[in-house]
Amino acid sequence: MKIESVRIPARLRGFAAGDAQLFDVTLAGDRVQAVVPSASQSGARGTLLSALVEAHAHIDKNYTVQEVGAAEGNLFAAIERMDKHRAGWTGETLRLRMERALQDAWQSGTRALRTHIDWVQAEPPAALAVFETLRHEWRGRIELQFVSLTPLDVFADLAAGEHIAREVKRAGGTLGAFVYRNEGLVHKLGRVFDLAQDHGLGLDFHVDEGLDADASGLRSIAQLMRAREFRRSVVCGHCCSLAVQDDAVANETLALCAGAGLHMVALPTTNLYLQGAWNRTPVQRGITRIHEAAARGLRVSLATDNVQDAFYPYGSYDLLETFGLGVQMAHLAPAGEWFDAITVSPARALGLAWDGRIAPGCPADLVLLAATDEHELIGPRGRQRTVIRAGQILEKTQ
Repeated sequence: MKIESVRIPARLRGFAAGDAQLFDVTLAGDRVQAVVPSASQSGARGTLLSALVEAHAHIDKNYTVQEVGAAEGNLFAAIERMDKHRAGWTGETLRLRMERALQDAWQSGTRALRTHIDWVQAEPPAALAVFETLRHEWRGRIELQFVSLTPLDVFADLAAGEHIAREVKRAGGTLGAFVYRNEGLVHKLGRVFDLAQDHGLGLDFHVDEGLDADASGLRSIAQLMRAREFRRSVVCGHCCSLAVQDDAVANETLALCAGAGLHMVALPTTNLYLQGAWNRTPVQRGITRIHEAAARGLRVSLATDNVQDAFYPYGSYDLLETFGLGVQMAHLAPAGEWFDAITVSPARALGLAWDGRIAPGCPADLVLLAATDEHELIGPRGRQRTVIRAGQILEKTQ
């Protein structure tokens, strides 16, 4: 197969492009065989991306909003509603929701997905067994990872924390925690780091998901990484409070994060919905400091987070829609320079074998957008796509 006269965003190029702006890409089997400057003078026929990478989702709780209702900007009300609803979850209902999410992501062009699984006590949740089954069934289509989403205070119980870490290790997952203005924050975070070091686990935190300037979980995590010389992957999702802190404080925190080598993930849909007032037009946006992080070499990922549940009652698993909202919400312009936020950056955060840069020899897992220039990227016509997996076009594309 040959894909002619396409643009490839600069941050997705794993080859020397010189002055060329349009490229011809030849596929052979399940690999990219060649990428060369296009000989055509007829203009761009589309924009070529590597297949998309979802760094932060919740496929155990999605598609439940009709049963639990929308929380309308109240994070802790959403948590309470889902806590009550979780008591009735069964393997059958979980599988239906989780497989629906994967089908949506697959058709949209996603090649890897990390989901957080609610894990609120020592014993593993029912969703874990369903996830392990789906991970096996979806092998070769979507590479699936999971994170145990546990309230940080649970780790104050040493036995509970040890049990969770052992089970996460057994199931090949990542250890996680919800961190927000907890008492004894540093001590409890230290316990999570202890468990990760003892069991050889990476870490993935929900951190500072609010607009309270005194929320300092991100800073504490970066300091612990440096103090302990922690070498495994650490991902921090949300980081909303960073946006409302004084510039000097925020910039110092970002410098710590960049030095520690952690990864940040912004969630535009859920945090635009949850953060800010609901009795007037919201002024503050629930988005972290993406530009300032990039200035320090820390390229933030954009991810879906919640879909049709109490936390966010709308949405789908189309990362290009999330990307479009993120571009507008955080003024990521030119938009074409930020496609690494849904390809290369999350691939590195998840430790994938392929970092998503297109080059001869890379997997032929690609998404060809109809957009021919910068200004068509966000609109519905520009988002129309052909999804190519292992060198073959999916029968149903958007």
